[in-house]
Amino acid sequence: MKYLKDVATIEVDLARCTGCGLCLEVCPRKVLELPARKIAVRDRDACIECGACAINCPAKALKVNAGVGCAEAIFNSMLRGGPPTCGCGEGSSCCG
Repeated sequence: MKYLKDVATIEVDLARCTGCGLCLEVCPRKVLELPARKIAVRDRDACIECGACAINCPAKALKVNAGVGCAEAIFNSMLRGGPPTCGCGEGSSCCG
C-alpha cells in the first residue's frame, strides 16, 4: 500500500548508522534496506511514520516525526470513518 507521494518525514543520518539492522526488523512496511552496511530508505512512500525505526535505533541514526503527517491522518480516518484530517486546524485536510 502506498500513501501520498513525498510526504513521509523519515530521515537517515549515515554518519551515525552502525549497520546493526534493527530498524529493518521493526519496520512494519519494509521502508528501509541495508546496502553497503549503512541504512537507506528503500521506499519513502510506504512509510507510515510509526516511528518504530527511530525508537529502536541504538545509534539514533533515524528520525521520524511519528504521529504526525498524512499517514496518521489516513489511518485515523480508516479507524474512525470520515475524511482524513491532519489536525492542522479545524476542518483542514492535509490529505485531500
